[in-house]
Amino acid sequence: MIARRTMGLALALLLASPPVMAQGGTPQAFLEAIYRPYATKGFKGTDYDKTERYFAPPLREAMEKDYAEAKKRNEVPKLDGDPFIDAQDWEITNVSVSAWVTGANTAMGVATFTNFGKPVRVTLELVSTPAGWRITEIKAPSGSLRKLFKLT
Repeated sequence: MIARRTMGLALALLLASPPVMAQGGTPQAFLEAIYRPYATKGFKGTDYDKTERYFAPPLREAMEKDYAEAKKRNEVPKLDGDPFIDAQDWEITNVSVSAWVTGANTAMGVATFTNFGKPVRVTLELVSTPAGWRITEIKAPSGSLRKLFKLT
């Protein structure tokens, strides 16, 4: 249960903490701004102002709704780990990010890294919005965010 509480706290930070600029003109810059800090020793997790800085609707809306409903029930939300690294705890090394445009307003990205000595690969689907690139899906070893929130 402690791990689930930890992840509830992580989501609370995701929804309420000061912003970190993850804006970039390219999908590559957007993803690098998200992943670069994880390789810094002592990094405690990404602090976000609002999910809209990183996630596109309907994923963003589903995350915010689930968090609000869980908070009302005094329960842990569905998302029980950091979605960017697919973990609750980390010791990240060897971070590599690749991103490429796949359509007029879409892109894909892959982040690879080592967490506690184990290789991890996370695939991200992106969409270009007037506010910049936003994430529409994250697929990691534990599964898909869209499936977690029943959006597929």
